[in-house]
Amino acid sequence: MAAIREKALVTIEMAGRCPSQTRSEVQIGRHQVVIDEPIASGGTDQAPTPLGTLLAALIGCTNVILNKIAARDGVPIESLDVTLGATLDRRGTTLQEEVAVPFPSITLGIRFTTSATPDQVAALRPELGKFCPVSKILREAGTRIVETWDVTYR
Repeated sequence: MAAIREKALVTIEMAGRCPSQTRSEVQIGRHQVVIDEPIASGGTDQAPTPLGTLLAALIGCTNVILNKIAARDGVPIESLDVTLGATLDRRGTTLQEEVAVPFPSITLGIRFTTSATPDQVAALRPELGKFCPVSKILREAGTRIVETWDVTYR
């Protein structure tokens, strides 16, 4: 029996309804994502900002890809937590001037417990940056992403 091969390229489509100058309601499949701005920026502060949503996507992608790589390599991951700190050059968002790299740096804190060896965990590190598409997009845009790994071995 031949193995089923998934398509390499797929099309992702979504639609956004924009009921105000700051609020977007984006339909992604069966799910709706709401994006807004803080009151100080003219929004209603009822949802994350576009930039907050982008950064949250990096955390989500880190979670998914790290778990996939770990499963592939036989590294059990328990209680994964990811934190993020980003430096934003606001000159672009305030229309002062065009900014080539809106996020000059992002720090990702990756914390988990495992029964794997330190060598097995060390092998995961370069793989995460290679396979997380959100991380790749940000790095290609010029963002320096620093990962700090805090691993508890049992």
